Amino acid sequence: MKKALVTGANKGIGFGTAKLLLQHGFYVYIGSRNRYNGAEAVNLLKAEGLTNVEMIQIDVTEETSVQKAREEIGKKTSTLDVLINNAGINGGSEPYTALTSKPEEFQAAFDTNVIGTARVTQAFMDLLRNSNTPRIVNLSTSVGSLSLQSDPNWPAYNYAKYAVYAASKAALNMYTIHLAYELRDTNFKINAVCPGLTATDFTLGHGGEVETAAKRVIKYSMIDEDGPTGKFFSEETNPKSGEIPW
Repeated sequence: MKKALVTGANKGIGFGTAKLLLQHGFYVYIGSRNRYNGAEAVNLLKAEGLTNVEMIQIDVTEETSVQKAREEIGKKTSTLDVLINNAGINGGSEPYTALTSKPEEFQAAFDTNVIGTARVTQAFMDLLRNSNTPRIVNLSTSVGSLSLQSDPNWPAYNYAKYAVYAASKAALNMYTIHLAYELRDTNFKINAVCPGLTATDFTLGHGGEVETAAKRVIKYSMIDEDGPTGKFFSEETNPKSGEIPW
C-alpha cells in the first residue's frame, strides 16, 4: 500500500485531497498544525469507512515540529511515496497590495509557503527516496505566475493582484523548478499545481468545489514514469493541457 503525507490536511483542499487518496487505496497521514482539528478530520474520514488514515501533528514553520513529525512517521514506515505540500496562508488581510501590506505579512507568507515547504521536503526526502515512484506536489496558484500576472490580456489581470500571497507562491514555483532539476536523473516527479479558485475559508467562500480541486492535485501525485516533472499546472487556466507559464 502506497503512503502519502498531506500537510494542512485537516480542512479544505488538503482534506479533500487526503480523502481522494484514501479512495484510491493510499494510506494517508493527515498533517495538521492543530492536533484536535487533525483528529476531527480523521474521525470524519473513518466515519465514511476510510480507515487507512492517521493524524500527524506538524507545523511547517517550526523545525522541531517537522522533525518530530518525521520521527513519528519514520517509526511507522520506511517509505513515503507521495508528499503533498498543501499547507499555506495568504499572509495578510485584503487588499494585499504591494504598498499597503506589512513586512510581517510578507514574512509570514514566505515562512509557511516557501520555507515551510522546503523544510518539510528536506525532512522527508530520505523516506521518499525509498519509494519506487516518489511524487511531490507543491500547491501553487496561477496568481503566482509572473507571465500571467504581467499580461494585460490575461482575464484576471485587473483583479487577481495579491502581492503577499502571489510573491510567496512565485518563490515556491522557483523552488519547485530547482528541486525538480536537482532530482531530474531520479524517479522523482515534482510539479507545482494550482487547484483553482475553490470554495474554502481560505477564499472566503468563493470558487468551485473542493473535490474538483482535489482531483487536480492528486492527478500529479499519481502520474507514471513517463509523466511530467518540473512543470506548472492549472487546469482551470488552461483546460486543454493544464500547463501554464511560470
